[in-house]
Amino acid sequence: MRRTQLFLSSVAVVALIAMSGCDPQPKSEEPTNSPAPTAAPSDTSSALPPNSAADDAVTAKACTDIKKDLEDNADKIAKAEKIGPPAGHIAVSAQWIAGSAAIIAHSIGANEAVSAAADKVQQEMMNLGEETNKSANAKPSKKDLEAAVKELNTACAAV
Repeated sequence: MRRTQLFLSSVAVVALIAMSGCDPQPKSEEPTNSPAPTAAPSDTSSALPPNSAADDAVTAKACTDIKKDLEDNADKIAKAEKIGPPAGHIAVSAQWIAGSAAIIAHSIGANEAVSAAADKVQQEMMNLGEETNKSANAKPSKKDLEAAVKELNTACAAV
């Protein structure tokens, strides 16, 4: 049992590390020996408010990425289920955990409603992973996950 938990934890950590390497931030092209920039006159009329279009764009991208993650995870779960018991349930459980890590990774920077909904989806995916891991013949209900995904879709539609 401990070996399985260690394996699943390792898979989740590896997936999280792999996902953190995705979508790198652009590097600054400022020369390192440049003089200190001069202060620009403060013009607050062009400053974007906290809930700006830029925030909405980040949230929209998060929604798109999360929806893609959910589809991708469903495909991988289906392939893992074809392995069958007894080893297949470990693959399915590991995929639920890896998929949940992807959801969290892509929800970073999204607005509060989408982040909260993504957290619920992630928790339900983790629960499915744990339930699947308990038994080779486990068939946990996906009803709570479906409800969480519906809530996520509603939050994303508001963006």
